[in-house]
Amino acid sequence: MSWRTIHIKESEYIRLKLDNIEIAKEGEKYYVPLSDIAIIILEGNDTVITTKLLSAFSKHNIIVIICDDKYLPTGMYMGYGNYHRSAKRVQQQVIWAEEQKDLIWQYIIKQKISNQIAFASYRDIPQERLEMMIEFYSKVIPGDKNNREGHAAKVYFNSIYGSDFTRDDYCLENISMNFGYAIIRSAIARIVTGQGLMTMIGVFHCNEYNSFNLVDDLMEPFRPLMDYWIHKHIIGKSEYLSYESRLKIIDFINQPIKYKATKSTVDQVMLKYVTSFVKSMETSDPEVLHEIQLSDFMEEEV
Repeated sequence: MSWRTIHIKESEYIRLKLDNIEIAKEGEKYYVPLSDIAIIILEGNDTVITTKLLSAFSKHNIIVIICDDKYLPTGMYMGYGNYHRSAKRVQQQVIWAEEQKDLIWQYIIKQKISNQIAFASYRDIPQERLEMMIEFYSKVIPGDKNNREGHAAKVYFNSIYGSDFTRDDYCLENISMNFGYAIIRSAIARIVTGQGLMTMIGVFHCNEYNSFNLVDDLMEPFRPLMDYWIHKHIIGKSEYLSYESRLKIIDFINQPIKYKATKSTVDQVMLKYVTSFVKSMETSDPEVLHEIQLSDFMEEEV
């Protein structure tokens, strides 16, 4: 299983060398086996990349994330149709029943809110606000048609970052979360396509302009884990999202997390989570979906 996340900053070029990626930087050349790589993150405006290497990335199911001048991810390149039964998976997706999708979305959102409650509790927010979030959690219905997710998110962010905080503010917290969520999104996208699923066919997200509706569905429970990681390792350590901070956020997916009483890593649990999602949709049983818990991550994080 590929496991490496490669961060390439201000390289002259990257190209294919046998079954390795060759990275040229500051007069030196570095080599990494393609079979080891899961994600590549590119920063800088002058890196040259060959189409032959892009083709190799596709065949090895390697995600390439492109960052802008502010070091925020703005684009993603990934392979297509490499799963051996992609057509069957897509046919299954197309016929998912609305009732089936509503039930799985209820499970996903309850996991997300539960993790938000865990992080909010860790941050010692006022008890009455915790109770509000717990109330929202208990009222999530199939399809979250009463939008308990939105209500819980407002209480969550305002309790942690202040009553005037919005996700549109230009601040280190938002910049860090945007970067971190993009890393989660890319990792989930790689797994989703690797399982032969169409990223644009979601269970809740259905924006016709969004090519990653399903990915945006499945990443939801992992967001509070990233919030915790950012709080522990980024906020208060620097006034801006430094190079070292970006590397720390990227390293999130390599961190240990408990999975069914055994130690795993975040990226491995993501794979198991997506696999359980596929099984839950095939069996119409939302309870098959693996539960992602912040406590399992906090317990292993050092």
